[in-house]
Amino acid sequence: MGIFARLATLIKSNLNDLISRSEDPEKMLNQVVIDMANQLIEAKKQVAVSIADEKRLAKQAEQEAANAAEWERRAMLAIKAGDDNLAKEALNRKKEHDQLATTYKDQWTKQKQAVEQLKTALKLLNNKIEEAKRKKNVLIARKKRAEAQKAIQETMSGLNNASAFETFDRMAQKIDQIEAEAEAAGEIAEQYSGDTLAHKFGQLEQTAGAEDELVALKRKMGVLPPEAPKDVVTTPQVRVAGAPSDAKPAAKNEQDELAAAIAELEAEEQREQARMKR
Repeated sequence: MGIFARLATLIKSNLNDLISRSEDPEKMLNQVVIDMANQLIEAKKQVAVSIADEKRLAKQAEQEAANAAEWERRAMLAIKAGDDNLAKEALNRKKEHDQLATTYKDQWTKQKQAVEQLKTALKLLNNKIEEAKRKKNVLIARKKRAEAQKAIQETMSGLNNASAFETFDRMAQKIDQIEAEAEAAGEIAEQYSGDTLAHKFGQLEQTAGAEDELVALKRKMGVLPPEAPKDVVTTPQVRVAGAPSDAKPAAKNEQDELAAAIAELEAEEQREQARMKR
């Protein structure tokens, strides 16, 4: 093999490899189905021509048989007329048409068999094309599914790369650092702006309000005794030196007032408990 022949073979193999790698299965399948459909159309035309030939041969055989019958009738007329020579010529012509009729009939029989075979082949071709169409849809679906799986695998392989996770962790640490710096800056600004004391008092007021609401709720539920009436004022006991005769009445009055206040508190607590039970 000469150098030019080897070079031509190398170029041809490279071209075939490029074509094979550049082929899109979906496009190729669609094109193959289109080509099959065109071939089916051409096959139908050929079968139609064969059927037409069969019908033409059948008509020619019938026509030649009719011609032979006509010349036989004429030979019979010549015999009736007493002209045997004319009758012989008519019989010779009849023989020619009989031979042609036999030939056409043989050709028609062979053509009829060929047409039946062509019809069977055409039916098989049509079935194969329909099957190819169905397989084409399945193959295209498989191709798309494989492409989707390939894309997912490529994405997962990219995510499995250690550098990607290292970058993600590094960015998370950087955000944590930014948040810490922002909080530190806020604390420094609060300390040097003179608002620390006001902030503490604000927190104290919020806590005190919550404590008052908790005590009120406990009194409402009966966990704590109700608040003493504001109009009951307990007079403190005062002892005055040098006046022992007045100390006992004052102490008695104080005890009576205290007992009355306790009784009122107990009555109020009982009413509250009765109201809670209802």
